[in-house]
Formats: sequence, C-alpha cells, structure tokens
Amino acid sequence: MAAVSAKPTLGVQSANLVLSRGGKFSDVAPGIRARMSRIRKIDTKPEMIVRRLTHQLGYRFRTHRRDLPGTPDLVFPSRRKIIFVHGCFWHRHACSNAGKIPQTRAEYWGPKLRRNVERDVAAYSDLAASGWEILTVWECEVSRDDLAERLRSFLGAPSNIRSTI
Repeated sequence: MAAVSAKPTLGVQSANLVLSRGGKFSDVAPGIRARMSRIRKIDTKPEMIVRRLTHQLGYRFRTHRRDLPGTPDLVFPSRRKIIFVHGCFWHRHACSNAGKIPQTRAEYWGPKLRRNVERDVAAYSDLAASGWEILTVWECEVSRDDLAERLRSFLGAPSNIRSTI
C-alpha cells in the first residue's frame, strides 16, 4: 500500500488552485502570470550591457549593494559614485518605450508604478545626502552610441593599478 503525503505538491495545478481561491492574482490569466514571473529584478539585459561596457572601459565596481538605499546596480565605492540601470516601464521614464499603464488591473498597476518612482526619489535623496553621486541609465539609452562617453564623463578616468614589472 502506498503512503499518502500530507504535504501538497507544488505543481502548476496546485498553484492555480491556490490562486483561484481569491489569491492576489486570481483574476490574471495563467499565461500572463507565467510571462510576468520571468521578469528579472537583477542581471537584466540592459544592466548586463552597461556592466560589460563599464568593465571594458577599465572600471571596476560592486553590484547590488543591499546596504545602500535602492540597492544600486553598479557601485564604485572609491569614487563615491553609483549607477542605476532602470527599465523605462517599471520606473516610468518619459520616453515612448515606457508604454502606458496596463488596462487589466489598472487599480493595481497605477499605484505600484507610482510607488516605484517614489521609492527611487527617496533612495536618490538618501544617497545624495550620504555623499554619493548618481547616474541613471535608462533602458532606452543602453543602445545609444554616446553611452560610453556618458559613463567616462560621469566616472572620470579609470584607475590603472597594474604595474609594469
């Protein structure tokens, strides 16, 4: 006789059952939920492009310092400089890529996106008060030809710590 487990399985069906009982996103179609669950918080494509370019330019940095307000994407501690790489939609950039607030669950998305912007302003204010300089690189600016020059201009000359022995 097979033993029956008291723990529920965490398959797709059980997750849908939990959500269909009045969960936070019970009115969102499973396909949309699956797509939204794949959106990354860190190591996004625009962030990786900026990180690679910054490294190629000769700069060294730390990533995602949780001890700083806003968990900056790139931190240059010796320079007291920070770079945020923001998605145009999530942080409400004024470009055409930011799009509009989704019509489905507008009562959820409007306040959520406003909170993102408010949180950004608070983090920038706290960082500036602590003596950090901040550069925001927007998702729509990542593919621009002048990005390398913007990074150089913000960060100054890279340190050359290698000695020629």
